[in-house]
Amino acid sequence: MRFYTKISTLVLLMALAFSCKVSYKFNQASISPDTKTVSVDLFQNYASLAGPGLNQQFTEALKDVFLTQTNLTIVPQNGDIQFSGAITGYTIKPVAIQGNETAALNRLTITVNVKYVNTKNEKENFETSFSRFADYDSNLNFSEVEEQVTKEVIDQLTQDIFNKAFSNW
Repeated sequence: MRFYTKISTLVLLMALAFSCKVSYKFNQASISPDTKTVSVDLFQNYASLAGPGLNQQFTEALKDVFLTQTNLTIVPQNGDIQFSGAITGYTIKPVAIQGNETAALNRLTITVNVKYVNTKNEKENFETSFSRFADYDSNLNFSEVEEQVTKEVIDQLTQDIFNKAFSNW
């Protein structure tokens, strides 16, 4: 029995030793241990149909992803990790056309251009566009569902950005 206890202790110690040399992970995210801070600039809104508060809503949602999924500290500027960009598209189009040539569903699509700078590893830097959508019943007035549908799309976008930055997909 002592033999198994010693083996178990040895395996545990080896696991701890190796884990200290590897990046820590949150939700499949790999973040270097020397990365401590993240800054997110206010995303500009260049989408003509988007409401005036969309850029603030998106920026805060992106910050929330880091608060909930990492131990990084959010700083106003010059973080170890830096995000900036713009909302470049906000469109509503009909989908699922019915036999009477009316849309059963409408689709809200939001597109953002994101610049990611990793001051600890410049090879990971990127600038790319992300686009996501959500459908809603066309019988509903958009103003009734706008907040919910917009939040759904923003949640998808911020998770995509997080995954691209920290999960190497």
